[in-house]
Amino acid sequence: MNSAVGHAVPRHCARGAAAVLILAGLVSGSAAAQSPTGPPDRPAVPVSATKARADAHPAADGSVLTTAVPGASRALAVTVHSAAMNIPVRLEVLPAPDHSRRAPTVYLLNGIDGGADGNWSNRTDIARFFADKQVNVVVVFGGAGSYFTDWRADDPVLGRQRWTTFLTRELPPIIDSAFGGSGANAIAGVSMAGTSVFQLALAAPHLYKAIGSYSGCVRTSDPQGQLLVDAVVSGGRGNAVNMWGPPTDPAWADNDPYLHADRLRGTAIYVSSGTGTPGALDTLDGPGIGSSPAKLADQLLVGGAIETGAVGCTRELRTRFTDLGIPATFDLRPNGTHSWGYWQQDLHNSWPIFAAALGI
Repeated sequence: MNSAVGHAVPRHCARGAAAVLILAGLVSGSAAAQSPTGPPDRPAVPVSATKARADAHPAADGSVLTTAVPGASRALAVTVHSAAMNIPVRLEVLPAPDHSRRAPTVYLLNGIDGGADGNWSNRTDIARFFADKQVNVVVVFGGAGSYFTDWRADDPVLGRQRWTTFLTRELPPIIDSAFGGSGANAIAGVSMAGTSVFQLALAAPHLYKAIGSYSGCVRTSDPQGQLLVDAVVSGGRGNAVNMWGPPTDPAWADNDPYLHADRLRGTAIYVSSGTGTPGALDTLDGPGIGSSPAKLADQLLVGGAIETGAVGCTRELRTRFTDLGIPATFDLRPNGTHSWGYWQQDLHNSWPIFAAALGI
């Protein structure tokens, strides 16, 4: 694969495949601060593209920031070469408003298509929401159908997938050097990435002070979880055998956050889901619908089915955390589908937890 974004996933195929498996298996088996902006006597100093490139130090393994180009508002379109995958990875970075002070970093992961269609940048208000918050925001593009994990074998279609290495070892030191990072991090993800954030936190203990999982399904190694993972990976045109081996391979259990939830103790955790029934944002004038009956129908039918499965997974995880005595915030909405309007709300709702964990 010679592109960070890789192969765009046909939206109807990916969502449809996941919906079929969720309806067939998951549904039937589901268990029931104020933000500082710098001293008032000096203006905030934005990070320029030129300065970001000049200040970025290569990672020890050779990963390096290669381009930084001004985008909309204060956003920078950034490319980082991943040595582990030997590909350029595309990012959008919203630098903290006051460059004179170090800032923590929030990483945002997209869903099954790696951001090729809907993503944090074009479907939410992150630029406005974080404008007055002393935090660097990094949106990662690519990783379609990868679960953002390190695959055991190169995939004929997706190529070399070493996303855990990239996200936990290669990228953080580059971001910290280029954008004045403090070393404190949080990470959030939607849908597929709602699973990945737990896996990444387990793979790199103490790297993330907070994680946010929005409409994810964390249990991956039981038969229903394996069906869902296979559907997601297939939706990204990959082969899950190249990721964790055949279904009997111990790697499936090794990468199941549900089984290893006890190792997440001490991390601030926010988990959310709707129920799949129509909510206030599932209307013709709702976010991203644009008065399109076809888009609304997709959101109600396919997005509703997927979210019905997600809420079952979320309830199971809540029970698991309760049994283990691990503090976590679970936000189960009474309605709502698998869609960006609700994930924007989830980000807003989880921010106080992130801010407290990051010391903002």
